[in-house]
Amino acid sequence: MNVLSVLKERGFIDAVTHTQELEEYLENNRATCYIGFDPTASSLHVGSLVCIMALAHMQRCGHRPIGLVGGGTGLIGDPSGKTEMRQIITQEQIEENKAGIRAQLSRFINFDNGRALLLDNAQWLTKLEYIPFLRDIGRHFSINRMIKAESYKARMESEEGLTFIEFNYMLLQAYDFMKLAQSHDCLLQMGGSDQWGNIVAGIDLIRRTLGKQAFGITFPLITTASGIKMGKTHKGAVWLDPDRFSPYDYYQFWVNCDDADVARFLALFTFLPMQEIAQVEILSGADLNMAKTILAYEATKIAHGEAAAFNALQAAASVFGSIDVPEGLLPGATIPRGQHSAASDASIPATQIDKNDMQEISLVVDLFTRTGLCKSKSDARRLVTQGGAYINGNRVSGFDQAVSAADMDQGEILLRAGKKKYHKIIVQ
Repeated sequence: MNVLSVLKERGFIDAVTHTQELEEYLENNRATCYIGFDPTASSLHVGSLVCIMALAHMQRCGHRPIGLVGGGTGLIGDPSGKTEMRQIITQEQIEENKAGIRAQLSRFINFDNGRALLLDNAQWLTKLEYIPFLRDIGRHFSINRMIKAESYKARMESEEGLTFIEFNYMLLQAYDFMKLAQSHDCLLQMGGSDQWGNIVAGIDLIRRTLGKQAFGITFPLITTASGIKMGKTHKGAVWLDPDRFSPYDYYQFWVNCDDADVARFLALFTFLPMQEIAQVEILSGADLNMAKTILAYEATKIAHGEAAAFNALQAAASVFGSIDVPEGLLPGATIPRGQHSAASDASIPATQIDKNDMQEISLVVDLFTRTGLCKSKSDARRLVTQGGAYINGNRVSGFDQAVSAADMDQGEILLRAGKKKYHKIIVQ
C-alpha cells in the first residue's frame, strides 16, 4: 500500500492536487515532502499532531520528510485561519521556540543519517533583497487571484483588515516551496486545510520558475465528536512539551476522549494496524473504555516515550483503581497486558509546598487555586458549591473548610476537582 492510500485510509486527507500524477509520483519515487511549523511558541500542541503524524507515515513508507521551522516567516505571521494580526515575535523568542520544536519533532521522526531534515526558512528569507524578490518572484503573482484566497478574504472582511506585511506571506511560503524544490528536490507540500491557497501558489511558482510539477495535500481540521477544536481543554492547549503539559495529563486527555472519537483517534494518532482499529468501532461499555486506555498509552508513548506512558498507566491505576488490559484487544499495541494495580502515583501532577508556607494556607480552596485545579477563588467557590471538590477522597464541605495537619498523609495531600482531575500536594 502506498503512502497516499495509507493517509486516505486513516482519515488524513482533505484535498489533493493532481491526484493521479501524485499517486504515480509517490509509487515510483522516493519523494521528499515538507510541512511548515510556525515557531510562535516553544512547544507544538495536539492541534499539530495530524501534520506531524503525516510526516511520520511518509517516512515509514520510505519517503523523506522535511520539518520546516518558520524562523523567517515567523517574523511576519501567517494570516491563514486568523481573524486578527498575529503578534510579532522577536528573533530571540524564535530561536528559543525553534529548539523546543526540534526536540518534539524528533520524538516522531527519525532525523539520523539524512532520513529526515529539519530546516529553517530564515536561512534564505532573511537574506532576500526586496527589489530582486519583487522582480523575480512577485511578478508571477496575480493580486486578483490572491485576494480570492480564503485566508485573505476572511481577513479583508474583518474589522482589523489585512496588513501589507501579512499580504506578503503567500509569496514567502511559495518561495519556501520553490527553494526546497530547488535545493532538496522537494515536490510535495502538506498542511492544514487553511493552507490550500498558499500550497497551490507554491505549486504554480515552481511550474513557472523551475518547470517542474509539484504537488499538495491538505488535512482536515480535526474536531472532537462534540465539535470542539482538537487539543482545546479547560486548561488551554494540550502541549507536547512535558514541562508545559505533563505526560500524565497528556495520557488523561486521550483517556477522556468521547466514545465516538476512539476509533478515529486510534487511526490518526497511533500507528496501530487499521484492521485492528476497525474492531474498535463495534465495542461499547467497558471494552470501549479499555480501547481508550490503549489509545492513551500509545499516544503518550509516541510523544513522550515508553517509560512515561507506563508511569502514566500506573498512576491512573493508583487513582482510579486496577486496570486489567486483555490480551486480544488491539494486539499490535505495546501496552503491558494483565492487571495494573495501585503501584505508583508518581506521575500524578504534584506541587511541592514548604511547610512554613503551608502554615499560611488556611483554607482547602486556597490549595485548589495554588495548584491550578481552579483558576480563581470564585472558580473554587463554584466547584465546592457544585460538590466537585475533594480532599483525600472526601468531599469539601464548604468554602471555609480549613486545612489541618490531619489532612496530611505522610506529608502529602491529594486533591480532586470533579471526577478525573487530580493533583498532589507534597509538604516539605
